[in-house]
Amino acid sequence: MIIHPRSIAIATLIALPTLAQASWLGDEQPPANAKPLSELIRQVEAEGHKTIVEVEFEDGVYEIETIDANGNEREIEVDPVNGKVTAQ
Repeated sequence: MIIHPRSIAIATLIALPTLAQASWLGDEQPPANAKPLSELIRQVEAEGHKTIVEVEFEDGVYEIETIDANGNEREIEVDPVNGKVTAQ
């Protein structure tokens, strides 16, 4: 069976709108009622996490990578709406 290049092009054009709407292709964003990230960072720092090396929003929470006083990496999760911190 020979697949014609035009068939591949048509199939790609048909699939593009579906792929463009796929959530895994786009960046996830906090909800509209989320606290400002700067406020959440101040809160995390006030709780003793002074060295923050990375912040990412994924699966509905902020994942914040910190370095503790002993030099160990630690990842905490922060709820974007209520600011609740959970250890991981």
